[in-house]
Amino acid sequence: MSSSTPGAAGKKAKAATEAKAAPRKAATRAKSAAPNKAATGAKSAAPRKAPKAESHLAMVRRARRINRELAEVYPYAHPELDFRNPFELLVATVLSAQTTDLRVNQTTPALFAAYPTPEDMAAAVPEEMEEIIRPTGFFRAKTKSLMGLSAALRDEFGGEVPGRLEDLVKLPGVGRKTANVVLGNAFGVPGITVDTHFGRLVRRWKWTDEEDPVKVEAVVAGIFPKSEWTMLSHRVVFHGRRICHARKPACGACPIAPLCPSYGEGETDPEKARKLLKYEMGGYPGQRLSPPADYPGKPAPALGAE
Repeated sequence: MSSSTPGAAGKKAKAATEAKAAPRKAATRAKSAAPNKAATGAKSAAPRKAPKAESHLAMVRRARRINRELAEVYPYAHPELDFRNPFELLVATVLSAQTTDLRVNQTTPALFAAYPTPEDMAAAVPEEMEEIIRPTGFFRAKTKSLMGLSAALRDEFGGEVPGRLEDLVKLPGVGRKTANVVLGNAFGVPGITVDTHFGRLVRRWKWTDEEDPVKVEAVVAGIFPKSEWTMLSHRVVFHGRRICHARKPACGACPIAPLCPSYGEGETDPEKARKLLKYEMGGYPGQRLSPPADYPGKPAPALGAE
């Protein structure tokens, strides 16, 4: 005769059923608790995730609201390259490839002292220019581009930087990004500057999933009126450098967290997130040695004084 009784068998079966259900119950509890964890964001209300089936109209409205809120956070947003005229901005933007604006700003005072005009730069001794711009990296290729564009400005444009996109992109080392920087900030012609920061933020915000900068520019241009293009570029880049970092965004200190469909990719604890803030947001110097008068941060140090 078996030692198990009908009652004991029933208890064992019930225990087995409960053990099987336990992982499912735990997963359900964790899922239901998740919104409470997200409530530690920068604002009192928990950041809203963008709907899975967000319509194009809803995305456009959300994108424009992000732009309005960034305008309140960064009313002083500006190009972070030091320049006094279109030629200096063009040169500085070419130099900014594969390096920081800070390093460019620390390098250009000596460069412009030696070669203040396109005519001077076109006639430079390559080895001497290379030595000046060496801190920006890729100095041989950049010297070739700068001397080439300076010669083109001298020979084809009377020593003046042209104010049209189609002319700028013909210059050596000048693409759409550089052209839009110059047009928007030296000539007041609206343009969208799709650099690394801009591209990754608009994808993080689900404005587009395009990777090609030209396609990104076209999509974003369709979302915003032309009058917003230049300042939108500055605001997005400012936000990417200060809060929405590539590797560890400071989600818990982000003022637009409720509008971000990628909230939670970075640090959500407010105190820990605040420690990730950079430049003026974190109380540190910015990238310009000569920032605008309304910039709330500290000027960057000169080369060798860091």
